[in-house]
Amino acid sequence: MSEARNRIGRPVAAVAAAVVLSLTASGCVTVHGELEIVPTTTKAKAASAVDTFVDAYNEADKTYDADADAKYVTGALGAIDAAKLKAGRALNPNGNPKHAPLELSDTKITVPKKAGWPRWFVTNSDNNRVDGYRWVMVFTRSAENAPWAVSYLSLFRDGTVPKFKTDKDGLGESVSPDASGLAQRPKDMGKQYIHYLKKGGDDFAPGPHTTRWRQTRDKIGTRPGLTTQFIDESLTSGNYAPVALRTANGGALVFFTTRRYEKLTAFPGSNLPAIGPDVKALMKGEPKQSAMYGYVSGQAAIDPPGASGAVHVVSRVEGITTAEGS
Repeated sequence: MSEARNRIGRPVAAVAAAVVLSLTASGCVTVHGELEIVPTTTKAKAASAVDTFVDAYNEADKTYDADADAKYVTGALGAIDAAKLKAGRALNPNGNPKHAPLELSDTKITVPKKAGWPRWFVTNSDNNRVDGYRWVMVFTRSAENAPWAVSYLSLFRDGTVPKFKTDKDGLGESVSPDASGLAQRPKDMGKQYIHYLKKGGDDFAPGPHTTRWRQTRDKIGTRPGLTTQFIDESLTSGNYAPVALRTANGGALVFFTTRRYEKLTAFPGSNLPAIGPDVKALMKGEPKQSAMYGYVSGQAAIDPPGASGAVHVVSRVEGITTAEGS
């Protein structure tokens, strides 16, 4: 449902299916021997965290100084952002000549109740970057004295952000990574998604990040004079772990992380596709006959209630984080 340009560029123009631009930990709050389920924060503190993130993000984007927002991004978004800033600094040591401040407006905040750490909440904002899309972000922190950091950024077309289940106090409901009663357990979604990309099937609904993404991968894997190998893995630990928020219909909106490597090898007498300057800035080695690109990707998916049904991947925000030539 959501598509936008990769913030740091793509090595191959034909690969255009993606968008852009631990949540398992011990240390639960114990009260009288029981786990206390409490709001992860207040909406006022969450709103302040959003403002802090925007200020830090804008400073980093303006100066290409990764230290400016390093404390306020993590997980999938943190990996993508760090690579973008590294490439930007290499190409423009004096800062971003095209900087335009990010502005978020009409921000809606859903604070869930849960036990223990990490704590997290979800925001849904209009923005001045991608017309017709809402930015949906997951803010997380692993300790009381840690800053709130954005682990997931997803793009939803206007009017498509699902309605979340809330109680009488307006608080949302977090969904456990191993929760049953859904088409897929949140902790398994990354693994299932990778299996689907390789084998197909009916576990995921048709769309730009499923059927069309598989078609694109098949197409670029068989170009004349060039072979492309895909290696995919699900990232499930630390700040890459899945996060799920209950939707009003009893399902869940699940955020999960994957990583893939694309290895391009040119046949003798053929050339590798042109490599953009942003990606060259990340490149190790000399891409004479082959190039390996590493991507980190944050997905958002609607997991329907019940033991069956197709998961709908509604957003995929990814970026190149490593590049190596040989």
